Amino acid sequence: MKPKHKRLSFVVIGMALLTAATILILFALNDSVVFFYSPSDLAEQDVQPDRRFRLGGLVEENSVVRADDGVTTTFRVTDLASTVSVSFRGLLPDLFREGQGVVAEGQLDAKGVFVASEVLAKHDENYMPPEVAEALRKSGQWQGDEGKKQ
Repeated sequence: MKPKHKRLSFVVIGMALLTAATILILFALNDSVVFFYSPSDLAEQDVQPDRRFRLGGLVEENSVVRADDGVTTTFRVTDLASTVSVSFRGLLPDLFREGQGVVAEGQLDAKGVFVASEVLAKHDENYMPPEVAEALRKSGQWQGDEGKKQ
């Protein structure tokens, strides 16, 4: 075999191994990727019940109900166009309250209730997670800082 053919075969084998490694990495990352949805996105798309994702929006006024066990809380998340019921078992962040931005991570159950494993609340009165702010702007019913007078 000529040296030119040896180099070419090494390059082809190297490219095949690199392609295989890239495919394996992408399959491995696919299980750990968490998508973000607003309540309107959930209404429009068919999300599988066992798929983990993040749900963001505003905690709907007068929707927070704490169970007698002291650990389970149910509430509704809205983007001012659609609403999703959320159930969370655990301690909520100190800044969690109605009318504030929230991002919850979890999955839908068979009844369509979002079962959150983690709830994140905004950290001050001027901040809202970018994904939540964008989803609310898309609904056309929230302007955020643009609507405030300085």
